[in-house]
Amino acid sequence: MRFQCEWHDETGQWWRSQGNELWEFDADGLMSCREAGVDDVPVTETTRTVFGPREDDGR
Repeated sequence: MRFQCEWHDETGQWWRSQGNELWEFDADGLMSCREAGVDDVPVTETTRTVFGPREDDGR
């Protein structure tokens, strides 16, 4: 899975977290392995690209 999200810390600094995750499931459908590579990049309010919440039909 590839993902991207934006969030801010307690000081108000915005961050963009993006990366890839690999999920593996066993025969019962339970997650047996999860690997992730994530980069956190500082962004400004004006350079944000992810906004929410989305409308129900946008999910």
